[in-house]
Amino acid sequence: MTLEPPPALSVHQVRKAFGAHVALHDLDLEIPPGTVFALLGPNGAGKTTLVRILTTLIRPDRGGVRVFGHDVVAEADTVRGLIGVTGQYAAVDGVLTGTENLRLTGRLLHLGTAETARRSAELLDRFDLVDAADRPVASYSGGMRRRLDLAMSLMGRPRMVFLDEPTTGLDPRSRRDLWAAIRELAAEGTTIVLTTQYLEEADQLADRIAVLDGGVIVADGTPEELKRLVPGGHLLFRFPDHRLLTAADRAVAGGHAEPDQLTLQVPASGGTAQIKDLLDRFAALDITVEQLTVHTPDLDDVFFALTGQPGQAVAA
Repeated sequence: MTLEPPPALSVHQVRKAFGAHVALHDLDLEIPPGTVFALLGPNGAGKTTLVRILTTLIRPDRGGVRVFGHDVVAEADTVRGLIGVTGQYAAVDGVLTGTENLRLTGRLLHLGTAETARRSAELLDRFDLVDAADRPVASYSGGMRRRLDLAMSLMGRPRMVFLDEPTTGLDPRSRRDLWAAIRELAAEGTTIVLTTQYLEEADQLADRIAVLDGGVIVADGTPEELKRLVPGGHLLFRFPDHRLLTAADRAVAGGHAEPDQLTLQVPASGGTAQIKDLLDRFAALDITVEQLTVHTPDLDDVFFALTGQPGQAVAA
């Protein structure tokens, strides 16, 4: 009989309060190994508190957290050896060079001189920092500093990496470069826990997303599952003239015509059968469709629909 490996992360009934303010309300969460998990939520939702508990920086008031089967309170030292953390602001020393930052991290992790040198060289190459390796980090661009910060968090070959707002302040090209590095890590089997304010980032990277609001997980699922939770999907038909628009509006129940734009908006059920049925109906009536656009809800819609509404929790 083969035993199932433990989840990469297991959170059970975790509660944390600061005085009268309850930051986390009996949270439950489970993350499989080798996946990218994104935690979304407005400021004050409890994201930072949860990450601090998961990374052994503070203790929960009650409940349990296990990282690869190890308790974050009772086995904190073991857990710290399994994880890497990259904070919202790059934790690099601007006076030191890129190489010196990495070697300092290796010494702090007691990797030994040879392994530290070998690992530093590997990471400088991996994150395209070889040409800048001997320059002071103060001369690095924001994207280079973030890549070095991520490299430093990988020195100990962690099985799980926490990325807290990893692309804050980066230009679009640097953000895309960091996304590529995160995808590569996940492809190699590293479990990624990502907090971000960029909804596109979560959509691009995450296998699964939890939306946290007021210390409660209000939704949890894949990006596509979350998008199906909120209304707003529609089909937008554009017609060559007002006569055809009027005819189409009469032929479809529940549509909303915009005469100035020559468009008809029809609520979408989410399937291709509806599109075919409408096009067939228009064709039978000799109604020419000039353009068809399909709009599906995105994570912005999910975020605004599910946050800021106390007591609302939705299962994907």
